[in-house]
Amino acid sequence: MSVINQSGHPPVIKGLTIAGVLVSLGIVFGDIGTSPLYVMKAILAEGIRSSEGIIGAVSCVIWTLTLQTTIKYVLITLKADNKGEGGILALFALLRNKVNAIYVIAMIGAATLLADGVITPSITVLSAVEGLQIINPAISVIPITLVILSLLFAFQQFGTGFIGRSFGGVMFVWFGVIGTVGAWLIVGVPEVLLAFNPWYAINLLVANPGGIVVLGAVFLCTTGAEALYSDLGHCGIKNIRVSWIYVKTMLILNYLGQAAWIISQPTTGELGNPFFASMPQWLMLPGVILATMAAVIASQALISGSYTIISEAITLNFWPKVKVKYPTTIKGQMYIPSTNWLLFLACIFVVVFFGSSSNMEAAYGLSITLTMIMTSLLLFHYLKIKKRPGILIWLFIISYLTIEGVFLIANLHKFERGGWFTLLLAGIIFFVMFVWNNARGIKRTFTEYVDISDYKELLSDMSTDKSLPRFASNLVYVTRASKPHKLEKKIIYSIFNKQPKRADRYWLIRINITDEPYTKEYRVHYLVPGVLFRIDFFLGFKVPTRINRYFYQALSEMCDKKELSLLSNYESLHKHHVQGDFRFILIDRILTVDTILSPFNRFIMNAYDILKKFSMTSVISYGLDTSNVMTEQVPLGNALASDPEFHRIER
Repeated sequence: MSVINQSGHPPVIKGLTIAGVLVSLGIVFGDIGTSPLYVMKAILAEGIRSSEGIIGAVSCVIWTLTLQTTIKYVLITLKADNKGEGGILALFALLRNKVNAIYVIAMIGAATLLADGVITPSITVLSAVEGLQIINPAISVIPITLVILSLLFAFQQFGTGFIGRSFGGVMFVWFGVIGTVGAWLIVGVPEVLLAFNPWYAINLLVANPGGIVVLGAVFLCTTGAEALYSDLGHCGIKNIRVSWIYVKTMLILNYLGQAAWIISQPTTGELGNPFFASMPQWLMLPGVILATMAAVIASQALISGSYTIISEAITLNFWPKVKVKYPTTIKGQMYIPSTNWLLFLACIFVVVFFGSSSNMEAAYGLSITLTMIMTSLLLFHYLKIKKRPGILIWLFIISYLTIEGVFLIANLHKFERGGWFTLLLAGIIFFVMFVWNNARGIKRTFTEYVDISDYKELLSDMSTDKSLPRFASNLVYVTRASKPHKLEKKIIYSIFNKQPKRADRYWLIRINITDEPYTKEYRVHYLVPGVLFRIDFFLGFKVPTRINRYFYQALSEMCDKKELSLLSNYESLHKHHVQGDFRFILIDRILTVDTILSPFNRFIMNAYDILKKFSMTSVISYGLDTSNVMTEQVPLGNALASDPEFHRIER
C-alpha cells in the first residue's frame, strides 16, 4: 500500500493549549454563545412574567445546558470521534459498514442541521442589530441586517483566514462582558440564584398548564450544541472541554442577570429585549457593536459548517457533485459557491419574510431538535459497537430520547408560526439526499460483473493486433468492482464490441471512500503483465476526489521504481523518449423506456436525472483533461419487457 502525498494536514489542534482554547471560543461556541440575545426574549413572549415563573424558566435553561450540552455533547458525544473528526456524517461514516440501514438517520440529521444553518445567521445578526432600536427606535434594522449578511456571504469566496484569526479574541471579550453584566445584575436580585435548584424548573412545567410550551423557547439556549460536535476536528476535545467551563459560566451568569432584571421590572408593560435593556446606558452602543461582531462570528461558523456537511455528503454519495474551491492554503477551509449563494438567498428570504427576530424564534429550534434525536440514535449504535455496558447504553438512549422528545413536542407548537419553514427546507434537502443515494443503489443492482480471467488472452491479443488502429497508448476506465478479478460487463463491451479499442496498456481505477477522514493511499494490481493494471485509491471521506492528480502521481512512482515504462510505442516517439498518450473512457448508464423498474424506482431515477443536470460531470469532479476524455452512454439494464402481440410474419 502506497501513500498519496498531498500538501496540507487536517486542521486539528492536538493537546491542550491557550491557542487551542481561543480557537475553540471563536469556532465552536459562536452559535451557543449568542443565544442570550434572544432566549429570554422568547421566554417572555410565552407569557412568563412572575418572579417564580422567571426563576423556573432560567432553571430550565441552566439544566438544559447541563443535561443536553454538558453531559450529552461535551462529556459523551465528543468521545465518538472518527480519527479526531466529529459531526453527524463523520459518525455515520464510522458506522455505515457495521450497522444496516442507518443512512436515513444520517440524512435526516444532516438535512435538519443544514436547515438550521439558514435560520441561525438570520436570527443572530438581526437580534444583535435590533439593539440599535433601544438607542433610537426610528432606526430600520432590516436594511442593516441585509447589508451585513450580504457582505458576509460575499467575502466567503476570498477565504476567512484573516478575520478568522481574531474570532477567538472577540468571543473571549464577548463572554467576559455578558458574564460581568449578568453578575452585576444578580447582586441586586440574589433570589435568582434559586434557579440552580431543579425543583423550580419541574414546578414550572408541572404547575403551569402551558409550561411545556415554554420549553420551546428554553431549547434555543442549546441549539449550538450540535455545531460544537461538528467542530471537534478543528479544535480537539481537550480545548473544547476546557473552554466550555468558561463559556458555560458566563452564559449562566448572563441568563441569571437577565432574569434578575426582569424580576426587578413591573409585571405589566412591554419589556423589549432584556439582553440589551438590562445593560447600563453607557454600555449600550459598545454592546450592540460587540453583539454584532459575535453574531457575524456565529454566522461564519454555521456557514463554514454547512460547507463541511455538503463536502462530506458529496463524498459519501449523499449529494450531487458540486464545485468545491479552496481559497486559502489552510486545509479544511473550503468554499462551495452553490451552497454559499443558496444559503445567502435563503437567509435574505428569512429576514424579509419574518421581519423580526421575535417572528424568527418560532421557526427556530424545531429542525435542530430532530438533528439531536438522530445524533442520539447514531450514538446508541456507536456505544453498542464499542461494547459499553448494556444498562448504560439503554439508560443513555431512553433518557435522551425522552428529553429530546419533550423538546420536540414543545417545538411542534411553533409549526404554524414558522416552524413549517425549516421543516420544509429540511424536507427538500432530505429529498435530494435520498434520491441521489438511492438512485446510485438502483444503478448498482443493474450492474453485471464478469471474471477478468475469461478475457485476459483476448485482451493481450488485441493489444498487439496491428490490423486494428491504435485507439490510445493508455486507455483508462473507472470501475466499481470491489474484487480485483472482476470487471463490469459494460467495460468489456466498450473495449471489444463498441468500436474495438486497441491500446498498449489498459488501466482500471477504483475509488474507495474509507471510514476514516484523511486517508490517502493506493494499491496496484498487475492483472495482465504489461497490459492490464488496476489501481485502487483509498480516500478518506474528507479528501477531495482529484483522481487525475492521484493517478499521475501513482504512475510517476511506478516509473521511478522501474515497475513499468510509459514511453510511447511509436518508434519515432519512443526513440526520443516521448511519453505515450492517455484516454479516459467514462460510461454513463441512462434510463430508457425499456428499463424494467417499479413505479417508485422509476420516480427515483427520473428525479435523479433532473438532479444530474445541476451536478458536475465526472470529468470535472475527477479533474480530468476534457481533451482526453470520451463519454459513452449505455442503457440502464438490459432486461426488456416482451410484447406477446408482436409476431414475425412470412410472405
